[in-house]
Amino acid sequence: MIKEAFGTGTTLDEAKDAALRALEAPEDADVKYEVIERPKAKVLGIFGGSPAKMRAFYEFEEDPFAKAKEYVLNILKNLGVEEAELSVEADEEEVRISISCGDDYGSVIGRRGETLDAIQYLTRLVINRGSEEYKRVSINVGNYREKRETTLRALAHKNAAKVRKYGRNVVLEPMNPYERRIIHTTVQEIEGVTSHSVGSDGDRKVVITLEEGVKPTHGGGYNKGRGGYNKGGNRGGYRGGNNRGGNRRYNDDAPSAPARAPRSDSAGASLYGKIEINK
Repeated sequence: MIKEAFGTGTTLDEAKDAALRALEAPEDADVKYEVIERPKAKVLGIFGGSPAKMRAFYEFEEDPFAKAKEYVLNILKNLGVEEAELSVEADEEEVRISISCGDDYGSVIGRRGETLDAIQYLTRLVINRGSEEYKRVSINVGNYREKRETTLRALAHKNAAKVRKYGRNVVLEPMNPYERRIIHTTVQEIEGVTSHSVGSDGDRKVVITLEEGVKPTHGGGYNKGRGGYNKGGNRGGYRGGNNRGGNRRYNDDAPSAPARAPRSDSAGASLYGKIEINK
């Protein structure tokens, strides 16, 4: 890319110096100059005349990380966050950006991290634009991501225990792909339960169910039948989410819920808890 600046003066040298000052080029830059307009003397020293005009420029390779950092700072400024510091770390696969903004982290995170996720998505587009090598982008504020993961894993364990005990499916609130992946990964570690996703776009949510062939520890298990009732009189909820053959793999690309959605237990769906951020 090329960075340029213009300068004017009564002589070409003065215009050149003015253009160089405006350019603010680094010392090792190969600065070049172009005469835009030569000075014209006034007629009879009174009428007409014009100053000299010079263009100073140099070529440089734009650092996508520096551009991304500037981009994020601009977003934060528009959110009303004036005092913010960014640190950037990168390897061959991922770019990690950490934001420090004092007590303003609430407006940066947004409801359940929606604002932070949006900033992360847009920054990923900026970093990968025109690049042949795709890089993942992770943006964090304080220790929000770590706290959020801990909360989601606890949520998965709590609701998986309910499913394992009573045999009733649990449908969690809508989550983004990153959060659903945490829930699915956690459920995979728990014996006797599995998970899948239903819904589409921003309404996509995780359903936790018993694995096929597994009986609940409380209630005596399921009776055979279309309704999916167990001996305790509870309905089985979503039955199509279990994988055949006992494979403990979650399916986050499953189609939306059936037209007639069976009864399910959505308790605990909003129990995310309050997340405190290290400042």
